[in-house]
Amino acid sequence: MSLHPVGEIEYVTAWIAGQLFGIPIKRVHDVFEVERITRVPLAPVEISGVLNLRGRVVTALDMRTRLGLPPRESEKKRMAIGIDQDGEAYGLLVDSMGEVLKLSASAIDGVPINMQREWAAISSGIYRLEERLMIVLDVDQILNFGKDTLAA
Repeated sequence: MSLHPVGEIEYVTAWIAGQLFGIPIKRVHDVFEVERITRVPLAPVEISGVLNLRGRVVTALDMRTRLGLPPRESEKKRMAIGIDQDGEAYGLLVDSMGEVLKLSASAIDGVPINMQREWAAISSGIYRLEERLMIVLDVDQILNFGKDTLAA
């Protein structure tokens, strides 16, 4: 029995602090430009607030904070990747969008042991592309933020 799945997987890619990340396209509901975010009092630090996406309330999750990175310096347009989980809508805030990549399911490598702890906790593996590494994000772990920050 093979350890690696066969076939190809399509990923929606995004840039955060100069690093390329990918999310399996089957988990992505939408990609959109963020207009205005309304702050939510007493929300976990990763939550930037909520926004309105075509009449739907979407929780905006700051991926820089989730990854332990400093805030964005630029106030230029922000992009978000729309994810649905357990009937809730989330927008993962990223610096910019990449392209959709179709990659071999068997070419993914495991999470490196030397990867920063915050990143490893929400990653499911990496792809070694020609010019760079693409970190595959585990959506279920990304949205696990409230559970691991409650004890802090």
